[in-house]
Amino acid sequence: MNGEAQVRALYRASCVESAAAPYDRVLSRIYYPAEYGGSAEERNTGLLPAQREGAPFPVVIMFPGINVGPEHYTWLARVLAANNLVFLSFSWVAAELPGHVGLSPGLDLQALAPDSYGRKPSATCLPSLLNELETLNREGVLAGKLDLDSIILGGHSAGGSVALFNARRQWCPGLKACFAYGAHAGAATMLGWPEQTLLELPGEVPTLLAGGDNDGVIAASAHRYGAEAGHPTAIVERSFDEALPGARGDSWLAVLRGANHFSFAWPRDESAGRLFLDGEEQQPGGVIRRTIGELLLDFIAAGIHGSDEAGKRLRARAGDNAFSVYKNR
Repeated sequence: MNGEAQVRALYRASCVESAAAPYDRVLSRIYYPAEYGGSAEERNTGLLPAQREGAPFPVVIMFPGINVGPEHYTWLARVLAANNLVFLSFSWVAAELPGHVGLSPGLDLQALAPDSYGRKPSATCLPSLLNELETLNREGVLAGKLDLDSIILGGHSAGGSVALFNARRQWCPGLKACFAYGAHAGAATMLGWPEQTLLELPGEVPTLLAGGDNDGVIAASAHRYGAEAGHPTAIVERSFDEALPGARGDSWLAVLRGANHFSFAWPRDESAGRLFLDGEEQQPGGVIRRTIGELLLDFIAAGIHGSDEAGKRLRARAGDNAFSVYKNR
């Protein structure tokens, strides 16, 4: 085992200054590629140093779906950390709507209103997470091992929308890429937007929009945006075609055949969230997640590192039967 790279994690608690107690603490879990050296401190604490090869590592900040715990993204954390990326997922109990307390991706709804969108961040915990990463890069086992000029914002469901809406270098100076699964740019009519409005996405960095063609949650939520229920990916596809500006060739739309909304969150947990609205997976979940992991690794390698080989693999997927829709722009 000595000298072998492995995935390890550490924990941090941060204060969200804009939130009121007791909902002002966000708990992070940071996965990283580590190596066991056999020291007494490692054996006593279980805290392993970061791997030296490949450092400093780009950092993925993962915004979760509403009432989806960070443990449901551990499968992805392991895939990415095993490939020289650091992955931060978090848990934040918040009351963003009166009478509704739950796990939140951190979303300021008023920042999405017609007179506010684009003028200020809607990701309420992003400043706290960025500050925590700066601290980790100064001291401890990750000191000097984080490439804070190569940050990827990612998210699932509502957390994917948080990532998409806040993918601006003004608010995240080290931003290099953005991805979202089961998310879109739909503007909620309850905030005062006309029906079927899409919020313009920043489009400043390479962006990957992904989803499943049997997403029952998106289909059942269409009324929030002034559309009839029924289609699981129409608003995702419109977001890519109409809300994402630019055509640099570094952004992608990938709709996975047979996947649903919660294919991205594993293991399944029917005790929270809206899993009861979802369609059935028509492919084995493990196969779907393996495809997602491979797609993300190539997207990040092409977008962050400029890998020609990863770019070729991304383009070659256009004929892959794993996708019902696959586009590049």
